[in-house]
Amino acid sequence: MIPFNRPYMTGRELDNIRQAHANMHLSGDGPFTRRCHAQLERITGSAGALLTHSCTAALEMAALLCGLSDGDEVIMPSYTFVSTANAFVLRGAVPVFVDIRADTLNIDEQLVEAAITPRTRAICVVHYAGVGCEMDTLLDIARRHGLAVIEDAAQGMLSRYRGRHLGSFGEYGALSFHETKNVISGEGGALLVREPGNLERAEIVREKGTNRSQFFRGQVDKYTWVGPGSSYLPGEITAAFLAAQLDEATALTARRLAIWDAYHAWAEPHERAGRLRRPTVPEACTHNAHMYYLVLPSLGARTSVIESLRRDGVNAVFHYVPLHSSPAGRRLARTHGELAVTDAVADGLMRMPLWIGLDTHLPEVFAAADRALQALD
Repeated sequence: MIPFNRPYMTGRELDNIRQAHANMHLSGDGPFTRRCHAQLERITGSAGALLTHSCTAALEMAALLCGLSDGDEVIMPSYTFVSTANAFVLRGAVPVFVDIRADTLNIDEQLVEAAITPRTRAICVVHYAGVGCEMDTLLDIARRHGLAVIEDAAQGMLSRYRGRHLGSFGEYGALSFHETKNVISGEGGALLVREPGNLERAEIVREKGTNRSQFFRGQVDKYTWVGPGSSYLPGEITAAFLAAQLDEATALTARRLAIWDAYHAWAEPHERAGRLRRPTVPEACTHNAHMYYLVLPSLGARTSVIESLRRDGVNAVFHYVPLHSSPAGRRLARTHGELAVTDAVADGLMRMPLWIGLDTHLPEVFAAADRALQALD
């Protein structure tokens, strides 16, 4: 079976882990954590970057830092992972789902302003497949209405919108280093902080509500509880693994882009034949080849193609069940307008295998997919 994902190691991860043990520092915020912070700040251009144990944790920190509470509303897409909504629901806020664009599958910026109410406090965007949302429009809406912008850039490592790294536009951005992402540490994430004045508060939230980070920098003579927070730090072994990946992030992305480009060329005749729709990358966006997806014309067509591929030893998968159609989504959130594009995409979208080393298997993948797609005619 050709798997959907296969985690990749650069070759330096285990040496870093051994060094972390030799440093006698395996808890959070050790030398490798500080190294990762510096690398991420350089890569993203953010005022601060803080490693977390997951992208979910980074989103939860953003919700805390934005001061969200009971009854506040956060506008977001329904076509996303549950963490995007959960981070705000945990604070008592209400997700307000709007539809996505048919081309990029990102939040439809033209629908956002009409969804704003007196209770709206933030817009949370999701950069699907590492392709940036229309941030100029979204930031303008947020500025005019006094709203915070939070970026779920879980899939966006090394992707850019108009030359700026995803996650660096909003007050806060969240990255993921889960094993299914481009740059990995097994589990892991990072919070990106745009304004230097918010970095100290972010450190406090991340360090269980204490000023422990300031203490270790010698800025205070003792640390104490100063506000709400939780334990969002990853261990130093996770950071050591990630440091090796960040060193090679550009090269890893280039190898994935070569596979993405091969998929895109292969799928073009099938798109002309009307069997599928290929991904769209707007001119303003530089993507990172996080995934290669196909949108089939119906749920039945997608089911047929996935089953055919699996019989031929290729593991392709669908993606999100829209949050607005889930039990918790119906109970804890609300929708604004029709979500017709979201529903159609959720029925038809299929993700193809994409991992470093897949290039040697692409002829098999293409042959199996050709057979499956032609059977739809």
